[in-house]
Amino acid sequence: MGFSDNYIKDYNIYLGSRSPRRKQLLEGLGLGFKVWIRKELSETYPDRLNPREIAEYLARIKARPYLDDLKEKDILITADTIVALGNEILSKPENRISAINSLVKLSGGIHSVITGVCLSSADKCSCFYAETMVKFAELALEEIELYVDRFEPYDKAGAYGIQEWIGFIGVERIEGSYFNVMGLPVQALYSALKRHTGYPGDH
Repeated sequence: MGFSDNYIKDYNIYLGSRSPRRKQLLEGLGLGFKVWIRKELSETYPDRLNPREIAEYLARIKARPYLDDLKEKDILITADTIVALGNEILSKPENRISAINSLVKLSGGIHSVITGVCLSSADKCSCFYAETMVKFAELALEEIELYVDRFEPYDKAGAYGIQEWIGFIGVERIEGSYFNVMGLPVQALYSALKRHTGYPGDH
């Protein structure tokens, strides 16, 4: 039997996220888990942080509403994904215009998708980030408008989902985890879970 069948069964895994994409990706690992949703805190961060630090900071902040209720053998997974164009953070768009503007900025260039992940237990917390570089082709304004109007990517950092139409026509190449761009670096998460639980031979 594998890790998920033999070792993690002793733990109660919770995903603290409303994201259907993160739920889908975590299901792909074959781990038994429950979605646990609490009121989310404001996604603000200190100005001094760089993009990688921002992603980890926000993942840690998202864990705060749950910490007092974690019991022995509980593991809470929280995550936050940001899109960075240099040092500019392209957050979830507020409306159609901001979504279009974000995609115009990303068109024809390389940007970074960074996901911070936090594993919280009653007695410890461990965080990490994964980064993927994404190269976009030049996109016509008509293509950007079509995507925004059809898919309404207002819940997505950078105003796009790589698994959607714009990913098929626009993404020329990536360097790093594809699943990270979707919202959860599952290979890195799997390794982190083994470290967090003290899986034999994985330190």
